[in-house]
Amino acid sequence: MSFFNVYDDTQRAKAYSTLEFPGTYYLAYRDLPGIIAKHIKGRVALDFGCGAGRSTRFLKRLGFEAIGIDISSSMIDLAQNADPSGIYRLIDDGDFSSFQPGHFDLVLAAFTFDNIPGVGKRRELLGGLRDLLNSAGHIIILGSTPEIYTHEWASFTTKDFPENHNAQSGDPVKIVMKDVADQRPVVDLLWLHADYLHLFATCEIDLVLHHTPLGREDEPYDWLNETSIAPWVIYVLRKKN
Repeated sequence: MSFFNVYDDTQRAKAYSTLEFPGTYYLAYRDLPGIIAKHIKGRVALDFGCGAGRSTRFLKRLGFEAIGIDISSSMIDLAQNADPSGIYRLIDDGDFSSFQPGHFDLVLAAFTFDNIPGVGKRRELLGGLRDLLNSAGHIIILGSTPEIYTHEWASFTTKDFPENHNAQSGDPVKIVMKDVADQRPVVDLLWLHADYLHLFATCEIDLVLHHTPLGREDEPYDWLNETSIAPWVIYVLRKKN
């Protein structure tokens, strides 16, 4: 199936670059420092699908020597402008040849797999990322749950897309971000937990942690469904021994 990456668009990239961690996005990153501290030993990181650099800057604040890579030239330009001292590289889709195998302690993929079509492509990319890990390294995938596309959230709305409710694994789904000026719907791809488990198994990767963060009543956000339904999923992975 042909699939256009909606973020490789100058207007969209500019709007997305203004995001940090508002509302529902706060939940995506809230627990990551603790998870990373528990599972990651070294300080050399690759941010796969770095976009406008938000997740790369997040890793740098945690003390990592982080490199951000993306296939969108618009996003890489914005990332570099926002972080002139950072290292950001435009790569061809799936081309990791500029990196030495076994080099990284951590590979972070924040929302990247929400936009990768096809099981074969996902397997190719995850296998390539696996080979970049050193013997103690881990991959962390931060992604959207299927439920995010069928409920209302502090930072997202899906009410105008009832067809999302009938989407099957791999189908496109639409969602609108409330926190940016660009109100065109984002088109993602629906992937189920079972799909991820199958992907990990075929890539000879072990699942170390499966975490679905929920909002708390004492947090300073006007949660809608976040306290009872998880919009995000975090997978911590390592190579099979």
